[in-house]
Amino acid sequence: MFYLESFHVKTTKEEILDITRNVGEIVSKSGAKNGLAVVYTPHTTASVIINENEKGLVEDIRETLAKIVPRSAGYKHDRIDNNAHSHIKAVIVGNSRVIPLFDKKLALGTWEHIFLTDFDPPRTRTVNVLIFGEL
Repeated sequence: MFYLESFHVKTTKEEILDITRNVGEIVSKSGAKNGLAVVYTPHTTASVIINENEKGLVEDIRETLAKIVPRSAGYKHDRIDNNAHSHIKAVIVGNSRVIPLFDKKLALGTWEHIFLTDFDPPRTRTVNVLIFGEL
């Protein structure tokens, strides 16, 4: 079986938002016992990551990406809409993750959470969750 559901997240600043609960609710609704969840955001300036939900670490991730890809570095794309850094960060991080499902739950590690990152706010972002699994 497969099941697809989407949800939306509004952002006001460049941020990393925990969406684990949202994805978990969709997994529950799907009825899948075992399988895979694909979590995908269809945006070129946003991404999906899995990591620990610890405030300092989340800030470290955001700050490190800002150092690796600075806001104004003479990017050619900035002549169009001044957000090349957002696109580059999203390419580095990636816009989807695949998570195993075991016994009707996301098989995340003890400290793992799913996050949506928005590198070009404010926006309303869509997150698609596609479940492949057995009932």
